[in-house]
Amino acid sequence: MSNGREKRNVGRRPGPAGRGGKRPPPVYGGGFFKLVLVGFGVFALMLLIQQWQRTDTIRYDEFVAYLNEGKIEEVLVGETDIRGQFNEEGLANRGEGAVKSFVVDYKPEVVRERLIERLEQSGVKWKFTRQRIWLWNLISLFLPLLLIGVFIYIIFIRNMRSGAGGMLMSFGRSKHKLHSKDREKVTFEDVAGVEEAKEEVAEIIEFLKNPKKFQRLGGRIPRGVLLIGPPGCGKTLLAKAIAGQADVPFFSISGSDFVEMFVGVGASRVRDLFKQAKDNSPCIIFLDEVDAVGRRRSASFAGGGHDEREQTLNAILVEMDGFETNDQVIVIAATNRSDILDHALTRPGRFDRQVIVPLPDLRGRAEILKVHAKKVKLGPDANLERLARGTPMFSGADLAAIINEAALAATMANKDYVELADLEEARDKVRWGRAKKSRVIDKKEQEITAYHEAGHTLVQSLLKEADPLHKVSIIPRGPMGGATFALPEKDRTMFTKRYCMALMQVCFAGRIAEEMFCDDISSGAQSDIQQATNIAKQMVLTWGMSEQLGLISYEPDNVKDAFYMIPGEKEYSEKTAETIDSEVKRITDEAYGKAKVLIEANKDKLEGIAKALLKYETLDADDVKAILDGGMLDKPTVTDLLAAEQAKDKQAKGKQAKNKQAKSEQDESDKAEDEPEHRQKEQK
Repeated sequence: MSNGREKRNVGRRPGPAGRGGKRPPPVYGGGFFKLVLVGFGVFALMLLIQQWQRTDTIRYDEFVAYLNEGKIEEVLVGETDIRGQFNEEGLANRGEGAVKSFVVDYKPEVVRERLIERLEQSGVKWKFTRQRIWLWNLISLFLPLLLIGVFIYIIFIRNMRSGAGGMLMSFGRSKHKLHSKDREKVTFEDVAGVEEAKEEVAEIIEFLKNPKKFQRLGGRIPRGVLLIGPPGCGKTLLAKAIAGQADVPFFSISGSDFVEMFVGVGASRVRDLFKQAKDNSPCIIFLDEVDAVGRRRSASFAGGGHDEREQTLNAILVEMDGFETNDQVIVIAATNRSDILDHALTRPGRFDRQVIVPLPDLRGRAEILKVHAKKVKLGPDANLERLARGTPMFSGADLAAIINEAALAATMANKDYVELADLEEARDKVRWGRAKKSRVIDKKEQEITAYHEAGHTLVQSLLKEADPLHKVSIIPRGPMGGATFALPEKDRTMFTKRYCMALMQVCFAGRIAEEMFCDDISSGAQSDIQQATNIAKQMVLTWGMSEQLGLISYEPDNVKDAFYMIPGEKEYSEKTAETIDSEVKRITDEAYGKAKVLIEANKDKLEGIAKALLKYETLDADDVKAILDGGMLDKPTVTDLLAAEQAKDKQAKGKQAKNKQAKSEQDESDKAEDEPEHRQKEQK
């Protein structure tokens, strides 16, 4: 064909499924055979149940005695046995737990003629019965044939259906999911925020569409593409979009699906997956979480030639080396731990192209929000650009969750569309958890929380190096008693020393405010202290921001093989460790001292913010600015809002009751008007 692709019937039984016009193995339905087996089994089971009904076995002399005493109701005389039933008297005579049916233990050739005379004399109902000996003979003959048939079905027919290894080895087949091109496609229009990654994989799409274009000049398309990025950034979505844009089948499997309890299963599944992919080429194989099987082979004590993961990895390496230039199979893998992958997997010729799928920037977050917002009805005040600014370091999955949570919240509030307040509440819920508005808080605890958050708010607002303030709240949310939210003006790809110091000052401001105004300290500063400590350690160990230690990195090497790592081992001396500790302490003390000086100089402003928080519970950036400028807030409090809501509900209920009463009076009036006409009709 003109585009160099061979059209194939994907997922259809007739027609070629592989190269050279090979047809798939025949598939036997076995419907009639299964039906016969089930019917025979049910029949045999019913017969056995009938034959195995509970009966008592009695001697012949006991039978004669019961017969003479008139305690037998009826008798069935067979060719080999005598069966019968006791009457009520005979059943009572045999005692509690007796069974009505019985069988006589006797020899027919000895007492048969005498037995018939006794039955005639006693007047008991009796008759001859034919024994179903032929049926038992048939069962005894057919049962071995049945077992042989089941064995043949399992070994041969199921083997042909299950492919190589048969049913007993079917666990060695690949567990991939095939998304054919006939299904709903995912295209690049559904992927946003990763424009550079989309441009980098564009040539792969062109190769799958028109491979001869690249073969003209002798170029070779990459056999494997490794997508690297944090969780939720859209690696799987990007791989599906590549398949959708190229209009080819998409084989999807997780790295953990290769490894089972049986040795050699992973390698068998790899071979089966690549064989099916080559039979359906052009196509894409997507290996999600490839680090589950692609871990560096010397990175564990279990390393060795017989390790199951190592065998699976070796099979992947061999299969990727076995590609030919015209195979038209692209392998795409995704991982967020590229540092632990085996070098043989990432070398040129295998996964020779690595595409970074990072967390989206400001523009990318806005585009992602627009993609997900197409499914919901937004209000006129829903500003997605503002929401994108307030979601730094959010992944695409987090942004999708924000839109979904906002839509759910607006639905529960019976709104006609999603408002900005719903979006911001959803953002806070996704990052910090649901607000606990119904939680009863002690007055003293609430006061400490208010001054703590007021300290954060004051320093955040006064420091130019810190991110702008968005809002502050003392409503408990998740594990926090309150929170101060910043609204970054831009995404930060690097951290300056001044910004780090400002961030630590904001962290320490809450504890300083507690000391100054509450005459006590609380455990609420735990996360603040931890965050400030981590920043100081990064400044000293990694970023070289300590004058005493200089431009030396003391960060532990996490990439080093675990086989050679000794627990507790450090790459620097004890004296250097003491210097690191002292530098971290010096930096944190410096940030603490600067924040304390700033708060002492603005005590009245901090107290004004704290009192406003106790009154309104939540303040936005404009409210805080008004307080810092010496103004007064004039807006309804939480109590006023609750009272207004209750009054609104009461008014709605009163209006509903009034409408119901008016409707009832109208119905009675209509009934009274219709009554004379009804009487006239009756008289006529």
